[in-house]
Amino acid sequence: MEDTYLTISSPSEGYYTEKRSKFYAFAHPVETAEEVRELQQFYRKKYYDARHVCYAYRLGSDGSVFRVNDDGEPSSTAGKPIHGALLSAGLTNVVIFVIRYYGGVNLGTGGLIVAYREASRDAIANAEAEGKIVERQVEEQLTFTFPYEQLNDVMRIIKNMQPRVLSQDFQATCSVTLSIRKSLMPELTQRLSQLRS
Repeated sequence: MEDTYLTISSPSEGYYTEKRSKFYAFAHPVETAEEVRELQQFYRKKYYDARHVCYAYRLGSDGSVFRVNDDGEPSSTAGKPIHGALLSAGLTNVVIFVIRYYGGVNLGTGGLIVAYREASRDAIANAEAEGKIVERQVEEQLTFTFPYEQLNDVMRIIKNMQPRVLSQDFQATCSVTLSIRKSLMPELTQRLSQLRS
């Protein structure tokens, strides 16, 4: 069971130039499409004079949620190569924006694909060089409700298995919300449910 994934811990930049066209790449860690939209607005404002603001992202521990955007470049010449760079590096929960300043010479579809891919790869290579590529664990959450008399038993299991405690409530009926590495969830569930028998 795969319960880890690679992402970046903080933003990273890359650059590529071809026939006086400049390609500035910005990689960011993201969790949601909403964060991507906010970053897109930021880059559109900051680089208002740029010809194109293209991007691609992958979300989710398996990278199954993704989107590519060519922003007016010929179809599949910008977003797809950016996405390809993310796939090659095995990164997810990452968006890469590439801002293009036109240099007056057409690059053709092959030239554009290379430029967007290389700018993206440069941002990823810089993230790696700066130690920003990190492995994260896929976690699952569980809320467990139990009578107060079982508090010590539950706390013993928590101490042994060390899930993250997201919330806890100790009234007449107690409840805890825990987050633990996906591969350990079956064992945690089993140990807690044994308290009910």
